[in-house]
Amino acid sequence: MMTDTPLLRLLACKYVWWKTPDESLRFPQRVIAQVMNIGDYDDVQAMVRDQTELALTQTLLAAEAGQFNPKSWSYWHYRLGLCQIDKVPALPSRKFEAIDNVRG
Repeated sequence: MMTDTPLLRLLACKYVWWKTPDESLRFPQRVIAQVMNIGDYDDVQAMVRDQTELALTQTLLAAEAGQFNPKSWSYWHYRLGLCQIDKVPALPSRKFEAIDNVRG
């Protein structure tokens, strides 16, 4: 379970700079995803100590298209034991429904 902690509030200021901490923490999973994706070493280690492994796993499994780059996506799948070697799932992608027989 993700919790609003003083550390997560600080990380929200740093990694979701375009929103206030209160706005960011309405969706703590997005803050966690930002840190997982672009966080520096110290911030990532602090967040791992602050949040549960379940929270990190849920964040990764619920990731939206564009939230993770390929390197971070692979790293977290391996670190959290969510895949076997060379079996990292594909990054989330946007899906568009095909429209058949569209004519103007």
